[in-house]
Amino acid sequence: MQIKPILAAMRHHRAGTVLIALQIALTLAIVCNALFIIQQRLAHLSEPTGIDEASLFVIHNQWAGQSSTPQIDAQIQTDLATMRQLPAVRDASPSNSYPLRGGGWDNFITLTPEQVQPTTDGSVYLGDEQTIDTLGVKLLAGRNFRADEVGRIGLREDVFPPVVIVTRALADRLYPDGSALGKPLYAMSPTPSTIIGIVDLLQRQGVSTWDTTYAYQSLLWPMRVAEPQGLYYIVRAKPGQLAAAMREVPKALNAQNRMRIIDPKDGELSFAQVRERAYDSDRGMAILMGIISAVLLAITAAGIVGLTSFWVGQRRKQIGIRRALGATRHDILSYFLTENLLIGGIGVVLGTLLAIGINLWMVTQFEMARLSLGYVVIGVIALLLLGQASVLTPALRASRVSPVEATRSV
Repeated sequence: MQIKPILAAMRHHRAGTVLIALQIALTLAIVCNALFIIQQRLAHLSEPTGIDEASLFVIHNQWAGQSSTPQIDAQIQTDLATMRQLPAVRDASPSNSYPLRGGGWDNFITLTPEQVQPTTDGSVYLGDEQTIDTLGVKLLAGRNFRADEVGRIGLREDVFPPVVIVTRALADRLYPDGSALGKPLYAMSPTPSTIIGIVDLLQRQGVSTWDTTYAYQSLLWPMRVAEPQGLYYIVRAKPGQLAAAMREVPKALNAQNRMRIIDPKDGELSFAQVRERAYDSDRGMAILMGIISAVLLAITAAGIVGLTSFWVGQRRKQIGIRRALGATRHDILSYFLTENLLIGGIGVVLGTLLAIGINLWMVTQFEMARLSLGYVVIGVIALLLLGQASVLTPALRASRVSPVEATRSV
């Protein structure tokens, strides 16, 4: 197959050639970045929290007519005792927040009180001596809180615990040499907190791009939130009894004291619901990017089919002459496939540059990760194969043109 006649024909149909090449370039650029975004979002969806999600649910409990810190704290302890005695409940714990909630307490952490720039950042979860078992997190080193170490914190009170439990990620960030156990940290506090335990995984409350930098850097404080605005009860059901526990707990709490508010719609959530809500935007973005990619690929394929069909119609007499001069059906088929491959090659080269350029812009504007060249390579191969598949039908139709077309007038 000689390339020179094909290049001459492409110059003769310059507008159509440029149009298809640009369409392929734009499609490649958008699809590569869209697939990269989809992969990033799907990976985000499957990030582990480190807790026993299958058995956990949360209740947002608010108080009605109670404002005294000691009174609220006493009621919390009564609630916990009530829940822990239920047949379907394994354990329960109070907290200010929970993983994937979307927001909560967040403190800068330093290693010395006079340090100006923070060493890192950590999500703060309040709880008691039962919190580790309730969440189902694994204690890797050190010990759990004792009951006498658990305090309370009321509205507008600044209370900092003398002891804390941290995640392995936070311990490694603060003390890379592995000596975190027994060492101090300052969580925006004037007094130090000693690390008495290290747990494995405990995801942060937020799932934003900013939170990704500090993923799994969390602290457990031995405190109960005794505020009028309420708190969260994290409840762990016994294996296979999540539904029963979610029915029993609200009834037991209301029977114990009706001076509380539990929203019937959003006041009680299983962790399956929590995860679905937390990643709703990621899921929606992945679906949107998938639809955009499919539409662009379909439009590009249709454009190649339409333009090639138009060219075949224009060249019927020329094809007939070539057939009369001895060109085989395979020669005609190869001609159109090669022509389309050349146009596609121009398009993917431009598309590769455009894809990298778009990604670099998104990196600076939206703090996205850099596009892996593997996606570009896959995109190039996919677009070239799509182009060849799209041109196949009109090319086969061209190969069936009879030599007698050479004798017909245009």
